[in-house]
Amino acid sequence: MKATFGGGCFWCTEVIFQHIDGVNTVLPGYMGGKTENPTYEEICKGDTDHVEVIEIDYDEGKVSFNDLLKVFFRTHNPTTLNRQGNDVGTQYRSVVFYHSDEQRLKAEEIIKKLEDAGVYADPIVTSVESAQKFWPAEDYHKNYFNLNPQNPYCAAVIAPKLQKFLQEFK
Repeated sequence: MKATFGGGCFWCTEVIFQHIDGVNTVLPGYMGGKTENPTYEEICKGDTDHVEVIEIDYDEGKVSFNDLLKVFFRTHNPTTLNRQGNDVGTQYRSVVFYHSDEQRLKAEEIIKKLEDAGVYADPIVTSVESAQKFWPAEDYHKNYFNLNPQNPYCAAVIAPKLQKFLQEFK
């Protein structure tokens, strides 16, 4: 099965989902825009309408889409429009790209449950959109955190986020 999420920088989200039993692969890439075969440089300019996403291939027998959604909503801020921390722009917006009506309904349901429970002080702005063509990111983005843990961004932003995830989702 496939799941595709945009939750800010794909370096941050990729490493989180790599640690989930039942996730076979996590690929960073781009979705939701108008440019064919976009590049990272084009995405960063913010005029292609693409989102930095991760495409997850997972085994439904080991992990459910609902479980992936729970991780997604706990490991990024779904209440900030076009922003995650210091990363600002439409390419960092919060979005669930669904691959079936069942995924769409589950995403809408979890958003409603989180809203009704008042989990976040601000309204959730995560959009739920039909999956479009996935454009894999350039090779140097793949497995970025694991290959570059000493990079200042990785050490300051991603490492603490990963530690928090590992503690919360044992």
